[in-house]
Amino acid sequence: MAIDSFNSFKKFTNELALQDQLMPVLFVGHGSPMNGIEDNEFSKTWSVMAQQLVVPKAVLVISAHWFTRGTHITAMDFPPTIHDFGGFPKALYEVQYPAPGNPLLATETAEMIHSTNVGLSHDWGLDHGAWSIVKHMYPLANIPVLQLSIDYTKDAQWHFELAKEIYDLRKKGVLIIGSGNMVHNLRMVAWDKLNEPGFAYDWASEMNNTFKQLISQKHYNALIRYEQLGHEASLAIPTPEHYLPLIYTLGLSQKEEAVSFFNDKAVGGSLTMTSVQIG
Repeated sequence: MAIDSFNSFKKFTNELALQDQLMPVLFVGHGSPMNGIEDNEFSKTWSVMAQQLVVPKAVLVISAHWFTRGTHITAMDFPPTIHDFGGFPKALYEVQYPAPGNPLLATETAEMIHSTNVGLSHDWGLDHGAWSIVKHMYPLANIPVLQLSIDYTKDAQWHFELAKEIYDLRKKGVLIIGSGNMVHNLRMVAWDKLNEPGFAYDWASEMNNTFKQLISQKHYNALIRYEQLGHEASLAIPTPEHYLPLIYTLGLSQKEEAVSFFNDKAVGGSLTMTSVQIG
């Protein structure tokens, strides 16, 4: 490492070490990409929440939409805005969220993780699991935003343990957000009831309540072993990518920390926007 680069890295890590207050950790139900441009109850809550939090030095998002072999972190100066969806209005594809990245933070985060080698990605960016939320929280796009990918070859326990390895980022002013949905079954969406507020199938409502109860009681082992929660859980989590960001949020928490829920509503019968703040 060149002397100038080394000095910049040292200055950056020293600045991060000056955080007195532990940042909270979030799990955010991101739902439809349209939430990124709509002024609705979900996006308004994200905006209000950001105003109530300490301004972070950076944001790190674990998004359901960066599901990879191996673990990677965005490491470019300016991550591009990714439009990873189809069939939506033109206005959604025109969204640009020009937040900077932070290659030095990406390197530091990668070095914190010892359970696996972390690749420094210059090919990804900010997918809608990240920017649709963060653009409402920090509309000026003046806070560095990074993404950490989810290794699809690993189970929930592995991801829970990996999250613990980056816990110290919370002490250094980094807001970490798991972005997915607790209940997420697109195949069973009641498209004719999308505009019916709070409509949920019985199994979706039951599992959402079970998840909330287990989170509140800190019964994380049951949440890690979600396959053992019965048939309703298999409907709520037909594939794990939208659920695993919650596991990161739990792994980043401490038992004594307060838990609260927000945006606790169902959409279209088989999705829930239920979100969690810990700390």
